[in-house]
Amino acid sequence: MTPQRRQRCRTPGTAVLVVSFLGGYCAGQAAAALRRARAVRRPPAEVRRVDGRRIVHSASDAILSIDEEAVIVFANPAAAHMFATSVANMRGSSLARFIQAPGRDTKLPLDYFPAGGGRAGRRATDYAVTGIRANGQLFPIEGSISSIEQDGRLIYTVILRDVSERHLVQQKLARSHDQLRQLSSALQTIREEERTHIARELHDDLGQLLASLRMDLTLLRQNNHLPDASGRLLDGMESNLLTAITSLRRIATNLRPRALDEGGLYFALQGLRDEFVERHGIACVLLAEEAELRLDDAASTAIFRIVQEALTNIARHAEATSVVLNLDRSDGELLVTIRDDGRGIRSEDMEKVASLGLIGMRERVWALHGEIAISADEPPGTRIDIAIPVSDHSHVEAPAS
Repeated sequence: MTPQRRQRCRTPGTAVLVVSFLGGYCAGQAAAALRRARAVRRPPAEVRRVDGRRIVHSASDAILSIDEEAVIVFANPAAAHMFATSVANMRGSSLARFIQAPGRDTKLPLDYFPAGGGRAGRRATDYAVTGIRANGQLFPIEGSISSIEQDGRLIYTVILRDVSERHLVQQKLARSHDQLRQLSSALQTIREEERTHIARELHDDLGQLLASLRMDLTLLRQNNHLPDASGRLLDGMESNLLTAITSLRRIATNLRPRALDEGGLYFALQGLRDEFVERHGIACVLLAEEAELRLDDAASTAIFRIVQEALTNIARHAEATSVVLNLDRSDGELLVTIRDDGRGIRSEDMEKVASLGLIGMRERVWALHGEIAISADEPPGTRIDIAIPVSDHSHVEAPAS
């Protein structure tokens, strides 16, 4: 019985050794795998340096390293390609050979990127500078500069980007914008000429015809032998003629007020104010002097249309009870202020594409090289401030013969 018990005791011991061996082997393999993974995640410093050089050499942006004397100590292939030269020619050269110095006293690397001026606007660290190719050609570039201390000396890293194509696109957009402004101004001029022509045709032809018909009716009514029915008919015809004459005058005035041609801007604004009060029941005060509003036709028409559009917007949207128009000349500028006590204008309303009235006002002001500001800073209500240089638009009285 005793040997059998010993045999049973030896069998479990062998199983324990096998399990222990397998556990140790697995643990060793796991530790080796962990070391390999760590080695992959954390490469040696030399490998990191090689990868860094590859990244710099393959970068699409031009990268330069410059010492404290603004001498290039390193340039990547993209920099050599940008300046149409080779890396060997760039090393040891002064930075002034490839970047135009902003002044005669430019010596240090930071002098080529002056703070507070010439920002490119793309990023806060970008500066607009001028590059110089190997053949002497100048071209616009964006540059950023940073420094690091190495062996007790400052080394500057400059990253440059050629923005010639972007500048060409911006110039094309600027030219297109100017052409659109000129087209808008030309269309407004043509529109005013057509309005003037139609208003004169209505007043001279149709207006005279209606006046002649009214005179004929007046003469006809003097006949005492007409029956009562004919008299009532004549009364109705005269009433309709008066309505037609009134409508004709209103339409002609909206097209082109005769006061603008015959009396000038001041009297045209007075008529506009009176018509606005009568039609909409909104109190309107005009603060201006006739002598200060003696301008040529272009400026008078533009200012009249600006005020007219502002009053139209107030009547349609402001829900105001009073309006103040203030026109004052100062230092060769005409200052126009339009205030109402309505519900005010929101900032998003001013940027709507459908706000053609505001767009037209801005275009007329800009055509006269003026400035316009629309705000609701004084609630309730909206305030429009306009400053237009009119020293070249003053009306000169013809000398008496």
